[in-house]
Amino acid sequence: MNDGKKKSLGRPRSDKSHQAILQAALELLGEVGFDGISIEAIASRAVVGKTTIYRRYSSKAELIADAIESIREEVLIPDTGNLTSDIDKLIENAAQISLNPLGRQTVSMIISSASSNSEFAQIYWKKYLQPRREAFDIVIERAKSRNEVPQDLDSGLVFDTMSGIMLYAMIFPPTTESWEAYVRRALRLIF
Repeated sequence: MNDGKKKSLGRPRSDKSHQAILQAALELLGEVGFDGISIEAIASRAVVGKTTIYRRYSSKAELIADAIESIREEVLIPDTGNLTSDIDKLIENAAQISLNPLGRQTVSMIISSASSNSEFAQIYWKKYLQPRREAFDIVIERAKSRNEVPQDLDSGLVFDTMSGIMLYAMIFPPTTESWEAYVRRALRLIF
């Protein structure tokens, strides 16, 4: 007997539960680190069942990656018509996102978790860093079309180098100039 209705596969996912899961994961990450977290502890702190978590995430690493990203702002890819101005906008955006207590804590959690867990590192790379790296390619392709950079410039390597410079300057802040000025000066060496 077909009455035209589809059979329900269960209750719809609750956004409130999802937010509680992400918040619990972040709290535990800050308290006990990546290796000390369990799905059971996250479920208990979020006041949800483990099955609620497993419906959304296939692993702890995937959940932690999403929890970290839930508090990070998306990096916008600028189009000012000039590579130097585009890079300046990216640096300003990175400073706003990262150079505050929550931003510093988030970067620290990412580095710590990726250093201690290769699964987390791979998931974070695939879901968050690689798409940003590919989006950055647009900035370099525009610069190539304006003949501002060599045609064979590797945008991925530029992105990786820029990220490395920014992280280094966050950990070891420059003493004679601002973070932004230091990053700009370092990037001029690349171009």
